Amino acid sequence: MEDYEKLGVFYLGREYSLEKKAPGDGLILYDSKDLVTHAVCVGMTGSGKTGLCLSILEEAAIDGIPSIVIDPKGDLPNLLLTFPDLRAEDFRPWINEDDARQKGLSPDDYAAEQADLWKKGLAQWGENGDRIRRLRESAEFVVYTPGSNAGLPVSILKSFAAPGAAVLDDGELLQERIATTVTGLLGLVGVDADPIKSREHILLSTILGWCWKQKQDVDLAALIQYVQSPPVGKVGVLDLESFYPAKDRFGLVLALNNLLASPGFGAWLEGEALDIGQILHSPTGKPRVAIFSIAHLGDPERMFFVSLLLTQVLGWMRSQSGTNSLRALLYMDEIYGFIPPVANPPSKPPFLTLLKQARAFGLGIVLATQNPVDLDYKGLSNTGTWFLGRLQTDRDRARVLDGLEGAAAATGTRFNRQQMEQLLAGLGSRVFLMNNTHEDAPVVFQTRWTLCYLRGPLTRDQIKELMDPVRSSLATSPPAAPPPLTPVAAPSAMAASAVSGKPSVSPDVTEVFLPARGSAPAGASLRYQPMILGAAKVNFADARAKVDVTQDTVALTPVTDEAIRVDWDQAQACPVPATDLEKTGQTGAAYAQLPAAAGKAKNYAGWQKDFVTWLYGSQTLTLLRSPRLGVLSQAGESDRDFRVRLQQSAREQRDEVVGRLRQKYAPKAAALQERLRRAQQAQEREAAQAKDRQVQTAISLGTTLLGAFVGRKALGTSTLGRATTAARDVSRSMKERQDVAQAADTVEAVQKMITDLDAELQAQAAALETSMDPQTETLESIVVKPKKTNISTQLLALVWAPFWVDTGAQATPAWG
Repeated sequence: MEDYEKLGVFYLGREYSLEKKAPGDGLILYDSKDLVTHAVCVGMTGSGKTGLCLSILEEAAIDGIPSIVIDPKGDLPNLLLTFPDLRAEDFRPWINEDDARQKGLSPDDYAAEQADLWKKGLAQWGENGDRIRRLRESAEFVVYTPGSNAGLPVSILKSFAAPGAAVLDDGELLQERIATTVTGLLGLVGVDADPIKSREHILLSTILGWCWKQKQDVDLAALIQYVQSPPVGKVGVLDLESFYPAKDRFGLVLALNNLLASPGFGAWLEGEALDIGQILHSPTGKPRVAIFSIAHLGDPERMFFVSLLLTQVLGWMRSQSGTNSLRALLYMDEIYGFIPPVANPPSKPPFLTLLKQARAFGLGIVLATQNPVDLDYKGLSNTGTWFLGRLQTDRDRARVLDGLEGAAAATGTRFNRQQMEQLLAGLGSRVFLMNNTHEDAPVVFQTRWTLCYLRGPLTRDQIKELMDPVRSSLATSPPAAPPPLTPVAAPSAMAASAVSGKPSVSPDVTEVFLPARGSAPAGASLRYQPMILGAAKVNFADARAKVDVTQDTVALTPVTDEAIRVDWDQAQACPVPATDLEKTGQTGAAYAQLPAAAGKAKNYAGWQKDFVTWLYGSQTLTLLRSPRLGVLSQAGESDRDFRVRLQQSAREQRDEVVGRLRQKYAPKAAALQERLRRAQQAQEREAAQAKDRQVQTAISLGTTLLGAFVGRKALGTSTLGRATTAARDVSRSMKERQDVAQAADTVEAVQKMITDLDAELQAQAAALETSMDPQTETLESIVVKPKKTNISTQLLALVWAPFWVDTGAQATPAWG
């Protein structure tokens, strides 16, 4: 097997000579960090574009880098067709039987032919079944089918849920997410809405903005209700009825309701949430190649989903720490219509934002198309790598050259348009020109053989067959670990006795309200129940383990008139932070009776001491530690999330150490390469001299023999002189051959020194890779208990907790 398994580089193929029309010996090893500055791949049908992009995804998976893959054509689930044993029976279920018929072969014979083709193809590129096995072991491959149950379904409900703090605190990102979500939704119901002029767009944007700022999740049903009865009275400076009368709004209500009521829309609400952090890694933390197949969707549905997916990627990206190493890939095949040069579809703004900002977070963007006119080259001006395949027309080549020239101008690099045009004109199938701003010059190469079987688009049934085992494993995955405190449960039944107004409480008693959120279930009313709330900061410190973590703890416990009025052992977690507590309750709500003990201020000091004692005895902090990397988990971070974070930390450390190794070995390698160059020149010179000497010796010897044979009957003085000269020429010729052999030995010796140096570098890199694999590492558990002096009570108060109470006195919390 050839030496391409190097840390942090992708094996893409071999250098290719356009003059000889053949690949050379030099391997194309692409530095994975270069993808942080993104890449675009352009090539007509039959150029090998899909094979190249699949190779990039395969290399990323082998390197432990997860990918989000958007597939409009249905080709990319081929990534799951990997057969390490390369047996015909493995290929048989997945062959295209139409191709077999066209060749006049039975399916079994065609499968055997394909297996043999793949075995030979891999061997030609120094690959085999072991590398396929490594690919399968390095990452998990899944196919999501939004709007369908063929693959793993995806629920879009989360797309309308309130975004996290990273988005809410960024006004530009929040507005971009609102605009993209609304534009995609209106496109789904056939409304071509302008974000500035359209009343539908402005109203829905206003509603979403209001709900999200209240940290309120919205589903489509709630959105329909809000269109009927908006939560705002004005839009801009106009009152609601002047801006968008209720009679006109009813048309939008009907359109959204028809969408919700349509039989096929239910598939959009089922399945895994569109949570990028969860999608990029399996429940055990293994990197994923998540393929979103949208070939079965219509154009409006595709645009809707791609726009939502991109906004989710943006939100996830903003929550990550900055890095110079490649953290994840986002790849889209055939981007026609999603980032056009003139129009502004809802997918374009998030695409452009990602291209501008994703590099700071280690997210690499790879886009592919067969038509250069599909690309907004201004948006792609910062793209670092261009993979250019065979193009169909001169106009396409001119368009690509314009884009390359713009990219070069943006980065301040030189661009030789004439040379690039000549190179583009000579490209053939599977031959690409790579223009990488991180390298000194462009290079022409032929792509390697893919590890996966390229059989073409998969059918719905084939995708289902591939995903059934994954679906079963996800269904049987263990539930997430419970939080340190169990969330408060509603009483099974609440006493019927209640007062319409809030019971009076002494002004010396601190009194707060949990905020009531959401809408009341049918037939239920709001009632406040008195409880005791404790909020504290608990510091967990251990100097030896280098742990110093402070956690906010908010707990609720019942208050009664029993002998033990407040029992903190019955306390349960409160999901509402102390900063979100309110001073007043909702008007019109009923209140439960207040126990007498809760109205006496002197009781609270004792309950506070009991609260601290309970925290001291019950609270512990369990952290995980990586012995290899010396990294601690964060409070509340699961084993899976910690291992995901360790993977990125290990990759960053690996890239840093490998960079130092390369710097260390670079002078030695450069010196040896120079010695090799001089030795090869000497070898060529000696070979040329030896060839000339052989010609001279042959001429001299031939002349002597000829003269002796036809010139004189006896050996004269002249003939003897020529014989002596010929003998000397033979001796010199033999010496020249010895010099050639010595020069060849020198070349071979220097080449061996280069090989040994490279092997030394790779041995150190391989040892580094083994020592930094978080997936196989046994993590240590560190348990830390707090000291009483490290517990600081922030609040101990009477809290009125809201419940929805139905006619049977069954209650459910109203603050979740």
